[in-house]
Parts: sequence; structure tokens; C-alpha cells
Amino acid sequence: MKFRPLHDRVVVKRVQQDVKTAGGIIIPDTVQEKPMEGEVLAVGPGARDEAGKLVPLDVKAGDLILFGKWSGTEVKLDGQELLIMKESDIMGIIDAPRGKKK
Repeated sequence: MKFRPLHDRVVVKRVQQDVKTAGGIIIPDTVQEKPMEGEVLAVGPGARDEAGKLVPLDVKAGDLILFGKWSGTEVKLDGQELLIMKESDIMGIIDAPRGKKK
């Protein structure tokens, strides 16, 4: 990817969720809600505090995160649908066991 976010912005790729219910019913794309989980692809250098000091972000590339339903701006880069959001839109990092990502 040839995109570098600025300040406290983060580039996120949504994690695909199952398209079947527990009973085996396939849910069509038009009815599915967009997932609120994603993988961080790139992060900016951080925000500046009142004194002008750079404050690094808590998330890093590769983190699995949970974000708000209406968070971020949808963009298409290199043929991928991605989200660009501020770190403050991220609710938390999902700790998955090593080697296992959703």
C-alpha cells in the first residue's frame, strides 16, 4: 500500500464475518450488517499534545480492533475497501491467541 495516514489516523480493513447463521441459513449481502471488527493496516505517527510533544498511538499495524458502527470514512485503495479513522474511534484491541486471528 502506498498510503501513509497522518497524525492520529489509522487505516483499517474490515474482518469478514460468517455469512451463515448457526442454523445454516445463508444471509444475503444486502441484509448483512457491516462488521465492526477490523485489522489495522497502517497508523500515523501520533497526535500532538498542548505542549506540541508527539504522543504515539496505542494501536499498531496487525492489531485486531473493535470500532463504532459509524466510525471512519470508507475509501478504496489498491482495489481494497478500507476505512480511515481517528484512533479515538477505536473502542479497543481484541486479544486473540497467538497464531489465531478471526
